[in-house]
Amino acid sequence: MPAEVDPSLAPFVQAPYSGVRALATAESGGRQAESLLSSPTENAPREPILTLPGALTALLVVLFAIHFVRMALPVELDEQLLLAFAFIPARYGTSLFAHSFYDGIGPKIWTFLTYALLHADLSHIGVNTLWLLPFGSALARRFGALRFYLFMAATAVAGAGAHLLSHAHEVAPVIGASAAVSGAMAASMRFAFGRGSFLSFRRGDARTAALVPALPLLQALRHPRVLAFLAVWFAINLVFGIGSISIASQSTTVAWQAHIGGFVAGLVLFSLFDPVRPGGHDTPDDPVESAHSI
Repeated sequence: MPAEVDPSLAPFVQAPYSGVRALATAESGGRQAESLLSSPTENAPREPILTLPGALTALLVVLFAIHFVRMALPVELDEQLLLAFAFIPARYGTSLFAHSFYDGIGPKIWTFLTYALLHADLSHIGVNTLWLLPFGSALARRFGALRFYLFMAATAVAGAGAHLLSHAHEVAPVIGASAAVSGAMAASMRFAFGRGSFLSFRRGDARTAALVPALPLLQALRHPRVLAFLAVWFAINLVFGIGSISIASQSTTVAWQAHIGGFVAGLVLFSLFDPVRPGGHDTPDDPVESAHSI
């Protein structure tokens, strides 16, 4: 037999109201109905802390697979692979590889890109992966696979070009995806600090965070947090550029000019690849930014 409900509680049982759930319970002796307040978001499924889009996952798989294959190769064969696919400024305008396969038109063209698929060791590829996880994920979700790959390729080529201009005729090979990673970081700065984006104080879900309207280039260069990020990024590259780091037990200089080339290209070329329609003025997180928006 249904339990009787106290008339004073009837409005809470009958009236619909989001966030309030009326719970009528019947126990021996006829206890009164109770209302249970609960947050509508308490039982909502939580988004994983880190989810990788398929395009980025595939890229990382390729990078690690290439490196593991190289690790299994004999030293002599790996050196030949580097000569064929690493970016070597001396390949252009010198006779270092004269009358050999490495001086052919093929290596002179494809090494502008293929150098980015090679890494010195696991720590090298690991650092690039760590930077790609937040910035590459957001960019891959925003661009889609094809645009993402083309953009990464374009910034890698720009990095090689910057290194060639600053190290003409240098024999030391350049390898690593750092220029392309730098390009992804720069591109992400165009939308990373907008309300709801992945570096915003009011972050939405991963998909929504990647699709917030981007700042126009000149407006982005006046954004306080973008400027702070640029200052830190250039300072880090300057520190590593002046000194050297240990890679594979050898003292190796960082090709910071290639990093800058990829970064500048990413910042400038972003609009050419961005499929998200501009949504007017960005709505920043803090009122100071709103005052400076134009």
